[in-house]
Amino acid sequence: MGRTRHNSRRCARLTFVVLSVALLVGCGDDGELAGFPYRRDHYLRLNHFQVIGTHNSYHLEPRPALMEYLLRRLGSLAQGLQYSHAPLWEQFARQGVRQIELDVFADPQGGLFAHRAGLALIRENPDAGIPQLLEPGFKVLHVQDIDFESTCWTLVECLREVKRWSDAYPLHMPLMVLIEAKDEWIPVAGSAMPVRIGAAELNALDEEIRSVFPPERLITPDDVRGDRPTLEDAVRNVGWPTLAQSRGKVMFCLDNGGSIRDAYVEGHSSLRGRVMFVSAAPGQAEGGFLKLNDPIGDFDVIRDVVAQGFVVRTRADADTVEARTGNTFPRDQALASGAHWVSTDYPVPDARWGHGYVARIPGGTPARCNPITAPADCQATDIEHPLFLR
Repeated sequence: MGRTRHNSRRCARLTFVVLSVALLVGCGDDGELAGFPYRRDHYLRLNHFQVIGTHNSYHLEPRPALMEYLLRRLGSLAQGLQYSHAPLWEQFARQGVRQIELDVFADPQGGLFAHRAGLALIRENPDAGIPQLLEPGFKVLHVQDIDFESTCWTLVECLREVKRWSDAYPLHMPLMVLIEAKDEWIPVAGSAMPVRIGAAELNALDEEIRSVFPPERLITPDDVRGDRPTLEDAVRNVGWPTLAQSRGKVMFCLDNGGSIRDAYVEGHSSLRGRVMFVSAAPGQAEGGFLKLNDPIGDFDVIRDVVAQGFVVRTRADADTVEARTGNTFPRDQALASGAHWVSTDYPVPDARWGHGYVARIPGGTPARCNPITAPADCQATDIEHPLFLR
């Protein structure tokens, strides 16, 4: 019985994929899909939607004994770690998430984070015994040695999961992956000393992304800039790619500001040759994407830059505060601001806090038409049909 039900789901999924590919082959030159709901693909653009994203999308709450220890020692600071996310594919397939965030630590030799010193504090074996942590390459975790549980251990592993889902649903709207490169040490006895993030590490980060996604599956600054002199000039005067040009693709944005952002831009004027967009204010050559995480304090700024053509990521909640109190005002402001990616720790409620707090797109589809930029005739199902959540 179980095998029959599994085979039926597999056959239904395969049929949908075949149909999707057939429809893609049938696209006209203007991107219109005859007989499919995406009739406006030839003029709706990447900045015409709004979706829910997840913050620290790989994150799993520390194991109970360690969580209890952290709450005793750190109090309310540790409460911000009490959230968990489903595997990435499940967020896409069942929760309507279309933007994720991954924190990465450089580990060029491998094994740097295979010993989790924080476990010694609760008299558990600090040696992970996880083969992926011994491999060279970027590791995905929140705080080394303390808050290290993840649904996928390496950047390549996480991105392969994204690509598998994308391969299965080739008509999906463009996804965005926000990457934060980390290198801070924490004062725990025996804690790993992270590799400092510099030019070599940032080049390696681009290389790992490209090792998973071929050029035709990426939306890069070069793609958007085209033959314009700067990325900002292209965003303002040409616009973002259409949905016809973007379906089935992924764009990457660098979360970091400061010296890491500057190192990523250096030698790559207007982000030439780079994979990721960076947060840059209007007037900067690499402008196009902005991270504005305060939907209350930055509300007017977000609406203004969105109207100018920039794409924006903001947050609906942070540190479990809104979920614990049931405060929906930041979430509602984030949605009203027109920010394209509204990030949350709660695409589904956490029953522990008793308020049922959740951040979802009004109407329940994976996306809605952006309240600031979308054309008047845009409909939510023009962006992505709920069929993709089956």
